[in-house]
Amino acid sequence: MSDEGNSQPKKDSFAALRYKDFRSYLGMRFFFTFAYQMQTTVLGFYIYQLTHSTVNIALIGLSEVIPAVGIALYGGYIADKYEKRKMLLLIFTGVLISSLVMGFVTLNSMSPHIQISWILTAIYAMIFCNGVARAFYGPATFIVYSNSIPRKIYPNASTWSSSSWQLASILGPLTGGFLYGFAGKIIPGLAGITANFAIIVLFLMIALVLVFRLRTYPPTFVPKENIWKSLSAGLNFVFTNKMMFYAMSLDLFSVLFGGMIALLPVFALDILKVGSEGLGIMRMASSLGAALTMITMVRYSPMNRPWRNLLIAVAGFGACIIGFGLSHIFYLSLVFLFLQGAFDSVSVIIRGTIMQLLTPDDMRGRVSAVNQMFISSSNEFGDFESGMAAKYLGTIPSVLFGGCMTIAVVTFTFFKTRKMIPLKLEEIHMPKKEEPVAPPAEG
Repeated sequence: MSDEGNSQPKKDSFAALRYKDFRSYLGMRFFFTFAYQMQTTVLGFYIYQLTHSTVNIALIGLSEVIPAVGIALYGGYIADKYEKRKMLLLIFTGVLISSLVMGFVTLNSMSPHIQISWILTAIYAMIFCNGVARAFYGPATFIVYSNSIPRKIYPNASTWSSSSWQLASILGPLTGGFLYGFAGKIIPGLAGITANFAIIVLFLMIALVLVFRLRTYPPTFVPKENIWKSLSAGLNFVFTNKMMFYAMSLDLFSVLFGGMIALLPVFALDILKVGSEGLGIMRMASSLGAALTMITMVRYSPMNRPWRNLLIAVAGFGACIIGFGLSHIFYLSLVFLFLQGAFDSVSVIIRGTIMQLLTPDDMRGRVSAVNQMFISSSNEFGDFESGMAAKYLGTIPSVLFGGCMTIAVVTFTFFKTRKMIPLKLEEIHMPKKEEPVAPPAEG
């Protein structure tokens, strides 16, 4: 007797990749993230090497976060209202121009003609422009991602999307750090910062080409009320949804206090004394831990008890920050950074899935904008907080303080959300939605 009727359907680990638009989205996001992570890594090192000031490092995050947060809600409103492919083409073009300007002002041949203060001003101005672009980029890509695959494979797609981001976050800093240190030895006279911007511009152009491969994504709603009522609807939705609100808040405060990535140039040059190559390896270690964990989660999902697992992951993230601050051994520091990335990847997968499941289609842009204000911009706020805390407390005390505050935030959240800890994924309320959208790619 055949047992075919009693067999369970085999889990498809590649389900999301069978959709053409999702593959284009994944490639676009990979190359953009690779370029962005390279740029962030080398700019922090370049500015600290130029000025030896943690305040100047802090200003990198502040320059980007001011526009990213200031116009985030408007970016979400526009993303809901306008066609997303055209938006992304404009966004990527603007970011490409900003990188070209930064590459130009950091040329060795320009240093006799431009004062350091003007170089810094130009870099901060371009980072500010990137912050403006990011206010629109986040909501637009959130909608493209959501509508490129069926809802039932969101957990699988979230894992692939996050894994792609983490892989780019491994290769970007590693490539940036080593290219910064060795470019002059490979091609005499070539500055490391210039070699980096050549790769950054190339990868941004590839990302722009992949945007062209996307289909059009028309408006998801036509607003019948004025813009302020429309924006407030997005805010009200988030603040009245307890799970979404606490997930965003947990990330905001943990990354705000525990975000010490901006201080890695200080550790690389002054504490661990490993140079730009060591900086690239340290930036890579965290992302490597995240990527390997996410690959594991393609097969073993953390969504069986999502809220419980989220709290455990963020607590582990804070403990690793403390361990890193106490370490004066380079390889031990890499271990803590690796584990930090592993814990962070678990929380990213859980938060991403919760966001997708709980957000109605006609509010995705605005809810994503609120999410960007809480989560995406918390990294830059964390960079600013870390730089300023290092100035007044010292580098190592500021890192230890951040780790302790992260654990305190998790403890507070645990007592406020105890009823959500036993919930299984299927017990989370999911708004009704018609099944998409993009058919699987042929072949």
